[in-house]
Amino acid sequence: MQAGQPFNLSPVEFKIYQLFLFLLLPAIGAGYGLLIGAEMVLVLLFAFAGTGASLIFPKHYLKRKAQKRSKLAFKELPDTIDLLTISLEGGLGFDAALSKVVSKKKGVLADEFKICLEEIRLGKTRKEALSNINNRIVLDELKSLVYNIVQAEKLGIGMVSVLRVQTEDIREKRRQKAEEAAMKAPVKMLFPLVLFIFPTLFIILLGPAVLQIIELF
Repeated sequence: MQAGQPFNLSPVEFKIYQLFLFLLLPAIGAGYGLLIGAEMVLVLLFAFAGTGASLIFPKHYLKRKAQKRSKLAFKELPDTIDLLTISLEGGLGFDAALSKVVSKKKGVLADEFKICLEEIRLGKTRKEALSNINNRIVLDELKSLVYNIVQAEKLGIGMVSVLRVQTEDIREKRRQKAEEAAMKAPVKMLFPLVLFIFPTLFIILLGPAVLQIIELF
């Protein structure tokens, strides 16, 4: 669910797919070893490699998908909260404002809020429906938002003021992360410069001189 149900697979269907890979990849590895005429030890090594890939790849894929959805949700969060705040200021109730967000926005958060509204219509409390979003998207800022909304409703605090503070906080964190990434960029650029750019420059600049020295001797 955190990965967004890739290929519309249910958990059971995904486990069946993983079991299929568990049987297929070792067979492919062993078949490849036999095809090239490798020794039995190497054939078994290929089979074990296929087994390892069948166990590691699906979990790694799900983890990457979940991380990608969390990053997209973090990018969408400030604008989504702004639209929710404007809808509340316009006189709509929370559920109606959430429905307006779902109809106007596209993306990970809009899909999650749509599921939230469907759960509310099916009889779940607003607290339960909002808390279930945290089970599907692993994001601290979203957990904080849900917690503040639940507390504001429970204590009777103005929802609009809570959302505005939350938006400013999220935008500040996003700016800080962007600055952090910008500060890391020179360090990350250092390795390709040393490994690829500098040797090429040395060859271009010093190559003719080296050739002349070789000719002299």
